[in-house]
Order: sequence, then C-alpha cells, then structure tokens
Amino acid sequence: MEHQIIGNPDRGNVSFTLAAGESVVVEAGSMSFMTAGMEVKPRLIGGLLTAVKRKLLGGESLFLSEYSTATAGAIAIAPAFPGTVLCKELRGAGDALLLAAGSFLACGPGVSLATEYGGGRSWFSGTGPFILRATGSGPVFFNTYGAVVERDVKGSLTVDTGHLVAWEPTLDYRIRGMGSIKKTLFSGEGLVMAFTGSGRIFLQTRQLGGFVRWLSPFCHG
Repeated sequence: MEHQIIGNPDRGNVSFTLAAGESVVVEAGSMSFMTAGMEVKPRLIGGLLTAVKRKLLGGESLFLSEYSTATAGAIAIAPAFPGTVLCKELRGAGDALLLAAGSFLACGPGVSLATEYGGGRSWFSGTGPFILRATGSGPVFFNTYGAVVERDVKGSLTVDTGHLVAWEPTLDYRIRGMGSIKKTLFSGEGLVMAFTGSGRIFLQTRQLGGFVRWLSPFCHG
C-alpha cells in the first residue's frame, strides 16, 4: 500500500494506491473519491459492545470502513475539519500510539484498534471518556485541527485537553485541575492532562470546542 499526504498544514488529506488484494481501514464517511473496482465493508473496533459504548459515550463512529480491491485502485480520504494529516509507522510488538477522540483517520490492515476508558475525570476533560489505542504493524494516520506541534517530552508537560491529539504510551498521564477549585473553575482552562515520562506527544494549534463556543453567539435561527 502506497500513500501520499497533500494539502498540509491547512487542508491535509491522504490518497492511497492499493495493489491487488491490499486494503486500508478508514474513518467512516471520510472518503473523498475512489476508483472503479474498489469494495467497501464496515468494521467494528473491538467487537459490537465496545463499539456501541464508544458511539454512545464517546461520540465516535460506530463503524469503520475497510476499502479493498481485487485488481488495483486508489482511494482518497479527508478529515471533517481543516488541519494537518500525520502518519506514524508502528513497528510491531510493543509499539503503540494513543489517540484522543476524533483524531483517528485511517490505518493499514496490520494495525489493531482498541478503545480504553480514560477514568472518571475524563468525562469532564474535553477529550471524551474513551481514547483509542493503535498497536501492531503498519501506518496509522491521524489529523489535527489547525497545525501540529510535536514535542519530545523528557520529564513533565501539562497540556490543555482541547489541544491534545496523540501520544506515545511511554508517557504516563493524569487528569487534574489547574490548582484550587477556584482556579480550575474560573481560569478558563478547566481540567488539564499532566504527562510524565519520556516520549513524543502531538498537539494541535487550535481546538474545535473553542471555535464552536466563539461561533455560537453568531448563529441565529
């Protein structure tokens, strides 16, 4: 499977060229075009019960779409909002990537996806109660809202939950307030994620929730 990412950093999307028998798994509804002979079938992440929980409680798609071809063909996909598309290649046993809700875009067939519960405070953190863990071998494609900021953490880093996209599992985290209850409630930041350890983290320069709050006073009808 070959791929090409174009349009970064503002309007990222990715196209795939598939040989006979190859396939790619993509976020439902993200296809922008495909060539003749491409077949699609729905896929669940982690079985029906896990997928339903992820849909009802986490706001994620119930199904993913697996595109394949018996001959050769191409498919292009695009995220729902403008920003950067990234790719991380997983190298097999022990390699993984954790993704915040709404960040996953596509992956190769050798990648396994599972949902994990982020804990009680995650309900109020802005990232959603579930995160996505990608493991196995192959590429994982994910997207940001706005441009991407990549940081190599060695020690600690505090992140606003609305700017979090993905991180390596070598980093531990806990969800906490900004200090006292007063600071947490009235600082405008709310809950944050405090990361510790060593590993790479991917952040986005804009947050969709902030844009929606800014836009809502102008929406009348």
